[in-house]
Amino acid sequence: MSDRLKGKRAFVTAAAVGIGRACAVAFAREGASVFATDIDEEKLALLKQEGIAEVARLDVRDTAAVTAMAKRVGKTDILLNAAGFVHHGTVLDCSDDDWDFSFDLNVKSMHRTIRAFLPGMLEAGGGSIVNISSAAGVFKAAPNRYVYGATKAAVAALTRSVAVDYIKRVRCNCICPGTIETPSMLERAAAAGPNGRDMFVARQPMGRLGTAEEIAALAVYLASDESSFTTGVAHVIDGGWTL
Repeated sequence: MSDRLKGKRAFVTAAAVGIGRACAVAFAREGASVFATDIDEEKLALLKQEGIAEVARLDVRDTAAVTAMAKRVGKTDILLNAAGFVHHGTVLDCSDDDWDFSFDLNVKSMHRTIRAFLPGMLEAGGGSIVNISSAAGVFKAAPNRYVYGATKAAVAALTRSVAVDYIKRVRCNCICPGTIETPSMLERAAAAGPNGRDMFVARQPMGRLGTAEEIAALAVYLASDESSFTTGVAHVIDGGWTL
């Protein structure tokens, strides 16, 4: 631990697995007091072993629950929005329900948390918001990622809007990963067949998948005072996929 986040309080969504979990653990190891949330209470409970101060179930699609949680948590210096869903398919595979669900979870959830936590940050004199977006949709189109790409482009635009509106008081950045080895990604690979993981690896210029810990390292930087001159930026971290 180097205490890069010492004295800061962080709130993390979708923290039970994957990128959200890695960010929560990395924040705690850097000295932050972390409040981790997810809908998976069983996996959340395991975070206590990683130095996470508090955990609680939260459905980020529930506006009332998000508002109540912000009041419960109180002063927050760091907000990390990691909730998301990867829909597979083209426009012809995307029903109205698919569209609405993807935008609700991938974009509106961030609208909810930012609206709930931003007033406290402003009152306290500052803070850092980090949103998980994607290289797909922001920097490059990906096959069969129609609504997913649309939502992640929206996250980047949302990020810039928050950044410019509160530029002297609160920073807001987003991270745009390439293909990261997480439980949800491995599920998609398995669904693609016995060579599914190899297929994902083959399309990476570096010849490997990224790790959640590599994304978390960037999140620590954006959450810390080291990035105090950085706001409104979509940070691509994709192993060269968009080159």
